[in-house]
Amino acid sequence: MPFYDYLCLDCKQRFDVFFTYEEYGTKTVTCSHCQSENVRRRLPRVRVAKSEESRLENLADPAALAGMEDDPKALGQMMRKMGKEMGEELPPEFDDVVDRLEAGQSPEEIEEALPDLGGDEGVMGGLDL
Repeated sequence: MPFYDYLCLDCKQRFDVFFTYEEYGTKTVTCSHCQSENVRRRLPRVRVAKSEESRLENLADPAALAGMEDDPKALGQMMRKMGKEMGEELPPEFDDVVDRLEAGQSPEEIEEALPDLGGDEGVMGGLDL
């Protein structure tokens, strides 16, 4: 049986009302706090599921990547977002690199500070910045 979420426009309180499907839209709703009929139904948030391909396409948007080579903080934020979107467990070194980028350290400075990280490709994993 459905519960419907309402907001009282007089006392600003939220409340739920139980209606059967037949009752919804036919019964008058009154605020359970102040008994006012000046109420509005609140619609729940809607989540949209995206495919992995769609999420990665959004991350690879050229407009979003513009200027990253000169802005380590933006690069770090993009890498953190990409790491979350991938949904895979990333090594702790990834977080260390992203933290350093977000603090304003350049990829070159990070590679100098962490020369063994990332094997032959270096810290940035072969990213061509």
